[in-house]
Amino acid sequence: MEWFAWFLHKYVMHGPLWILHEDHHTPRPHRKWQLNDFFAFFFAVPSFLFILFDHLYSMPLLGAVGYGIMAYGAAYFFVHEVLIHRRLKFMTGVNHWYFEALNRAHKIHHSRKTKEGTENFGMLWVPMNYFRASLKKFNRAGLNIKNQDRTLKLKKTR
Repeated sequence: MEWFAWFLHKYVMHGPLWILHEDHHTPRPHRKWQLNDFFAFFFAVPSFLFILFDHLYSMPLLGAVGYGIMAYGAAYFFVHEVLIHRRLKFMTGVNHWYFEALNRAHKIHHSRKTKEGTENFGMLWVPMNYFRASLKKFNRAGLNIKNQDRTLKLKKTR
């Protein structure tokens, strides 16, 4: 789903459907909803239909795709709307190197107010340079973060 979402974000939302996505890059503080929020319905309809067809006609592949779209939508809501944009205030102060890197990459994405010249179209996966900057910050904060066997391990230093 991440690759598919990246593709849609880069070539559809920053392409022919920029008219809906633009207000996400130039939000109006007095508005609670954005036109960009309609993309939730855009993805919910095929998800619902795929799950429905699976239940009605025993089409497990469609069901898997439908549940995958639904799971990615839940992840998108939690990561993008709650943690990154803080549109809902029930989780504030999350301090983790992974979310720090996601937030940094997303801020770079939003640094352009037009559809041209933007980068970082993914949501859950971002380039390694954003992780490196976050890891340096957390190392300065007293966490020893080592890259061993290509897995990141956190260990509190004394």
